[in-house]
Order: sequence, then structure tokens, then C-alpha cells
Amino acid sequence: MKRPPSDEPSIAALQAALQASEQISSAIVETAVNAIITINGSGVIETANTATERLFGYQSSELIGRNISMLMPQPYRDRHDSYVENYLNSGVKRIIGIGREVVGLRKDGSVFPIDLSVGEAVLPSGRRIFTGIIRDLTERKALEDKILHISEEEQARIGQDIHDDLCQQLAAIGCLAKVAQKNLTKAGNPEAESLAEIVQLISKANTRARETSRGLMPVVIDSGGLMAALEELAQSTARAFEIACEFRYDNPVQVADNKISVQLFRIAQEAVSNAAKHGQARRVDIHLARQSGSIVLTVRDNGIGIPDSPAKGTGMGLLTMSHRAQMMGGTLKIEPRSGGGTQVTCSVPAPAKNQ
Repeated sequence: MKRPPSDEPSIAALQAALQASEQISSAIVETAVNAIITINGSGVIETANTATERLFGYQSSELIGRNISMLMPQPYRDRHDSYVENYLNSGVKRIIGIGREVVGLRKDGSVFPIDLSVGEAVLPSGRRIFTGIIRDLTERKALEDKILHISEEEQARIGQDIHDDLCQQLAAIGCLAKVAQKNLTKAGNPEAESLAEIVQLISKANTRARETSRGLMPVVIDSGGLMAALEELAQSTARAFEIACEFRYDNPVQVADNKISVQLFRIAQEAVSNAAKHGQARRVDIHLARQSGSIVLTVRDNGIGIPDSPAKGTGMGLLTMSHRAQMMGGTLKIEPRSGGGTQVTCSVPAPAKNQ
């Protein structure tokens, strides 16, 4: 007797559908622009797509079966397994589910910036795997660096113009006003007192213009070093905002690399400005130290702390500080202080010639 047709799909149809789905998934992974790597709970690479081969310079056969740490420079290489182990033991996610900028290591030994997103999946068998999607940030970082460099040059140009033009004109006007004031004084003219006040205002304006030009063009870094520039930053901040601002150090920190000096100065400048303008701080402390082969810059204030909704204009400043730190291979941390206020800490590797 012939069995009536069933509405349920046959086993063959299900297998064909499953195979088609697997082929589509495989095609998507293989044609993806970004590198996609899967690893097991021990950090061993199980799959790597074609983009991974292009990005890191390895063939898939050279990657599969080896630890993912082979694609990381030191010190991350030695630490990676402990990261995975700590997560498996504690369940605390530090990078899973979020994107993060790190560095990768190519087969030829070159190090380059990448954006890494990590996802986790538990298979029906109970086995846990991790999927990493990696995007090359080399071109974006180069563009960011170029934009920052152009910004530095433009600031320096404006600072030079203020110093050479405006300051000179204010000085000349001040001299002429002072001569006129002396002549009026000799003649017994009562207007001499008013003119004396104008002379004082011109002198203050000239001083402020010079401080502004120095902030835009930190020439002190070239002549007196980072410490002299930070000392002057503290003094000018105290005068301009009428707050307590001090620069301290435990031992002299000499930084021969001018590029690093300029970037650290800019970070301190932005942090101090945020504390005085937006944090409403009445005291700001700038501290420079050398700790375990790193140069550590710390800016603390007693202001209102980090607001939930940053004031207009501060967001870009915070991003710029972070990018400056990354340019030097360092880290930037912005956190509230237990007693109130904010602390900005930038730690960068000390140049080899200074170690």
C-alpha cells in the first residue's frame, strides 16, 4: 500500500538545506573584508579566513592549531592566555562583546594598529569558542596623525604670529602711552592718572598675549625641556584663572624626544583647561614622574568631577588626549577622585635614550 505524501520535509531535503546554509556562511566569512578568526578556550586557532592571510601574511595552514598569541607583540603575547583563563574562571568580560583598539604582529615582524571585536558562542556540545573580527587601522591612524600634525603646525603658526605681531604692537603702544603719561604728569595734567591705568592694562594684555602664544607654540619645550613648559603652564593657569595650580616632580624627568615632550605638554594643557573651565576646580596639581621605564603625567583637580553629559567642546578634547597617548604607544586614564574632582593619568614608554 502506497504511503500518503507528508507535509514534513524529508531527511534529504533537510541535509541539503543544512549544507546550503553552511556553504553560504562559509562564503560570507571567506569573502569578508575584515579578518575573522575563531579560537577555542585554550586560545588555539581553529579557523582563519582569507582576509586573515592577507592581513597577517600567514597561510591558514600556518595558523590553525597554533596559539592566537602568535599574532600579538610583547607584552600582550605572554599575557593573552591568562586573560582567557581569568575570564573562564571568573566570567568577567573585559573585551568580549566590545570593540577595542590594540596592536597586531605580522609574519614579517611589523606591528600595526587594529580594531578587535570578540564574540563568544557555546556550541550544542557545550564547547566554547571565541570569534575575533579584526580591522586594520593603519590608514585611519595615519590620517589621524596627519590631521593632528597639521593642527600642531597651524597652532604654532598662530602662536608665532601673535608673538611676532600682536605682542610687538602692544609693546609699542605701551611705550607710547607711557611716554604720554610721563609728559602729562610733568605738565600736572589730571588725565595722567587715567593714562597710567591704560598703560597697566596694555602691559597686562601684552603678558596675556605672550602666554597665549606660548601655549599655542610651546617653545619652552625646545629650550628648557618638558619640565620648564609644565612649570610655565602651571604659573600661567594660576594667573589666568585665579586658582591654585602647581607643578611637582619627585625627581627631574628629562625627555630628549621633542615629539613626546610636545604631546605630553598638549595632554597636560587640555587636562588643566578642562579642570579650570569645565570642572570649576579651585586647585589643580600637575605631576611628572618616571615609573618602571615609563613617563607618567598626572593632572589632579578638586572640581565637580566628570559630568554625565560633558559640556560642549570637551568631547573632542578628551578624544584628542586619548589619541595623543596612543600615538606615543601609551595609555590615558580619566577617572573620578575619591575626595571629589578628576584625575587624568597618561603613561608612555620612556624613550630608549632616556632609560
